[in-house]
Amino acid sequence: MPILTQEAIEMKLPRMMRIRQKFDGTHIQNIEKTVRRELEQEKIRKLIKTGRSIAVGVGSRGISNISRIVKETLICLKDQGAMPYIVPAMGSHGGATAEGQAEVLRGYGVTEEAMGVSIKSSMDVTLLGHTPKGIPVYMDKNALAADMAIVIGRVKPHTAFKGPIESGLCKMLAIGFGKHIGCSRLHKEGWRDFSHVVSSVAEVSLKEANVGFGIALVENAFEQTAVIEAIVNDEFIMQDRKLLAKSKEMMPSLMVPDIDVLIIEQIGKDISGAGMDPNIIGRSSARGTIPGFKGPAIQRVVVLGLSEGTQGNACGIGIADFITKKVFDQIDFMPTYANMIAAGIPEGGRIPITMETEREAIIAAVKCCRNIGEAGPRIVRIKDTLHLGEIRVSENILPLLQDNDRIEILG
Repeated sequence: MPILTQEAIEMKLPRMMRIRQKFDGTHIQNIEKTVRRELEQEKIRKLIKTGRSIAVGVGSRGISNISRIVKETLICLKDQGAMPYIVPAMGSHGGATAEGQAEVLRGYGVTEEAMGVSIKSSMDVTLLGHTPKGIPVYMDKNALAADMAIVIGRVKPHTAFKGPIESGLCKMLAIGFGKHIGCSRLHKEGWRDFSHVVSSVAEVSLKEANVGFGIALVENAFEQTAVIEAIVNDEFIMQDRKLLAKSKEMMPSLMVPDIDVLIIEQIGKDISGAGMDPNIIGRSSARGTIPGFKGPAIQRVVVLGLSEGTQGNACGIGIADFITKKVFDQIDFMPTYANMIAAGIPEGGRIPITMETEREAIIAAVKCCRNIGEAGPRIVRIKDTLHLGEIRVSENILPLLQDNDRIEILG
């Protein structure tokens, strides 16, 4: 018995048109110069002592210019007489193995050969203490073994919880350096008060461990580095809040008001912690539709591939309604399931209805939409949830965009 009827197979899909969405493109022109300027501030210089070992925590997110930023940081530290090395700060990512986490860094160009320092990857942690509510706080042993530990990370809205502190330097301390055991334990707290959980765990790390400073990054809507800021220990919480607000101002969005089918060409951990950013599409595998989401209403989501950088981790695939056989064959279930179980969100690893071809997946998605008007289904196609400057929309959407001066129709 065929999955689709002959009538469905012969369905005529609408013509797709290219449009450009206009966002704030402010970004840093000289990455290395900016990193060096930040690290030459007196408040940072006085923390870096000759002969002092420094563990540099680097995470698993797909951060623009990350290899350049890390390398210049290492050069600056060595120029000031320090002895830096790299420690993966990525919780349970990389399949929750030391080898897997080093491989994630390698995929970003952060290797011992390219960086000129050693990479010490281990899942071993030390218990630092407990929060006032009794939550245990762990820290990577290699990070703790150094005279000082620092973290380099992007500040941005989280994909599963909201609050004054979301993804940023505090989360890298709490979950990144907490490795698999710390990540798993924190996620047992649930999402309702997770912003406070992250900040309270980070406070213990900042007080009990050897954290000296961090380098916070913010990107614009075009995945370009817009902010590089060196932040000392006692500024972490205040600056995480401030830069989160800045990141939200610069985030891209889908300006199409109403979508029947959203086609996403690729998802991945290097694109979003949830594979596809719930802040963009309004869906989360943790909670379904995001409360207070101001973006478009989307009936069905089709995913066509996994990014190369995700290395088979299909975290968040469960947000989609349909995928292709190609996507299914790309999935590495070990890191996917390790990630989803550590996060306590099995829904994110569930496999959507799988169709043989891209066209069949799109047709099936259209068939599952409700209240499609005479103009036909409103379809939007994007590369991923990071790249939203130029997208494709079905021709019947164009009349809805005519009065938006932030949209340019390309044809």
